[in-house]
Amino acid sequence: MPENEKKGITVKIDAELHAQVKAYVEAQGITMAEFVSKALDDELHPKMTQEVNNMGQMRTMAFQVPEELFQQIKDYLNRHNMTQKEFVIGLITTELERDMALRNSVTEEQATPEEDEEDAESEDEGLDDEESEDEDIDEDEYEEESEDEGFDEDEESEDEDETESEDESMSLGM
Repeated sequence: MPENEKKGITVKIDAELHAQVKAYVEAQGITMAEFVSKALDDELHPKMTQEVNNMGQMRTMAFQVPEELFQQIKDYLNRHNMTQKEFVIGLITTELERDMALRNSVTEEQATPEEDEEDAESEDEGLDDEESEDEDIDEDEYEEESEDEGFDEDEESEDEDETESEDESMSLGM
């Protein structure tokens, strides 16, 4: 709909509310139509003023921009019924949130390689376990060969078994 085309709205409101609105528009020096238009626009297109008010202590930022950019911003603000303050705070907030999300994703990516290293270490430990199993098999084969050769070392082997079991206990921290 073109900006210049106007349509009417007729509503019935409480007499007390009507009196308050009439006093307000007179004090502000605006028409009833301007007030209703602004109220409807504010309702349909909420502004960030509530969020800004909750930010606590405020600081001032001032900067210059080229005239052409200023005119583009001014046109944008008129089309979107925004103030310069709302516009700039919106831009800053959006960029800070984007930056935080980017930093969090980088932090998560850095955490992922550490997990991969831990997985590789646990695989290495698994290989160590396999190697010790191979050593146990070699010892068993040696014992079988000794028995086949007919050595009679029952007393000595019992002493060795006790020594080995004591050594194993100590290495396990018992």
